Amino acid sequence: MKEEVIAIFEIGKANKKLLLFTTGLKFLSEKEEKIVSLKDEDGFECDNIDHIEGWIKRSVYELSLSETYELKGINFTAYGAALVYLDGQGRRLAPVYNYLKPVDPSIPQELFDRYGGKDEFCRRTASPAMGMMNSGIQAFWLKKTRPDIFSKVRKVLHLPQYLSYILTGEFCSEHTSIGYHTAMWDFDKGRYHQWVIDEHIALAEPVAAKTLNEININGKKIKVGTGLNYNLSALASYFAGKQEKFLLISTGTQCVNMNPFNSEKLTGEELLRDCLCYLSITGDPVKTSRISLGQLHDEAIKRMSYYFKINENSFRLIKPDTRLMNKLMTRFADERVFISHDKNINELKEELELFVFDNFIEGYHLLMVELADLAVEAINLVLSEEDEAKNIYVTGGFSKNHLFLKLLASSFPDRELYTSEIPDAGALVAAYVLLSAMYPEFKIIPDLGLVAIKT
Repeated sequence: MKEEVIAIFEIGKANKKLLLFTTGLKFLSEKEEKIVSLKDEDGFECDNIDHIEGWIKRSVYELSLSETYELKGINFTAYGAALVYLDGQGRRLAPVYNYLKPVDPSIPQELFDRYGGKDEFCRRTASPAMGMMNSGIQAFWLKKTRPDIFSKVRKVLHLPQYLSYILTGEFCSEHTSIGYHTAMWDFDKGRYHQWVIDEHIALAEPVAAKTLNEININGKKIKVGTGLNYNLSALASYFAGKQEKFLLISTGTQCVNMNPFNSEKLTGEELLRDCLCYLSITGDPVKTSRISLGQLHDEAIKRMSYYFKINENSFRLIKPDTRLMNKLMTRFADERVFISHDKNINELKEELELFVFDNFIEGYHLLMVELADLAVEAINLVLSEEDEAKNIYVTGGFSKNHLFLKLLASSFPDRELYTSEIPDAGALVAAYVLLSAMYPEFKIIPDLGLVAIKT
């Protein structure tokens, strides 16, 4: 008897994968597709969307013929800040432009000037000005620089929903893609910003993440999800477990602190301190703050390793020393050795006075004290005045750093701190959302890999 499965296509900037799960949310297999990038008409690197489309269609067809598996459903998770433009016949009109592609500053400035100035525009859309990383700017750029193409555009899709569209032919938008610093959503009014309407950016109204369409392949009926933004969908799995309010701290090169229970409107001051809002799969605002902890950490490690003449990976062997930590915190209570904090910009000092430490272990403990302080400041930005979040979940690279976790836990003594390890988190959430929609009568709870951290 064939095993019933669902297929999740995970489209990252670097990796493209097909993952299979059972209908009980058990991981079965993963297969990566090697896809060589192309150049757009300006010679800038972009994804080979033709290859991606062909691979998805071929993979689905092959799965429908499998003698081992019975394919029941398909969903997608993909990186944000990418748009696809369709003509009146539903055909793609342009490359999927890279969000790192430079844009003439006068283009976003035109929108800023027309809709209340840069500060108000960015506050209202909860999107720091980031050029083409604001995918709405991509659409406005296309209108200004490629009018011949834009004149033919009848529909605009975010990449996750386009991947669903190539199988279903259904045109839709979904909240996690819209709210990913696109500069398209008016968070004050809970709808598309007026500029999107005025400039005739042909986006669909958002539908629920659990919306399903049905396709027929080789006589088999298969459910297809709308697709989700890879970076933002993770919150959904934490709502599936305990019902207590929580914060999600996603760590790595950039540390992203998400509070889905803070409904306070974003302020101009918060925006200047790198706060923004996303949209959850339910369309609710998620107040978020960001800080480049991983980048600061890695740069400091390189300089300390060179100074103390040790291997750069030596920090992984260091265990928390509470007495040493307290001693250093007392000694350097009124100064920072590593981090320069000026005008809401955190960066390493140009000259690190490492001679103040007897050894690398001392230096590393103080570095983590300073980084944890920055993390706490950023987390506090997303806490409401009477915040009731009981749990803090820490994922990513710093969830394995015991020194950082100990410092973070001691800073929030009234909350429960957990590390959370979820392999292929984006794909797992897309699978969870799909299965929850397909089988609403069953309670499906993903394994969050939670481990409690004590001070």
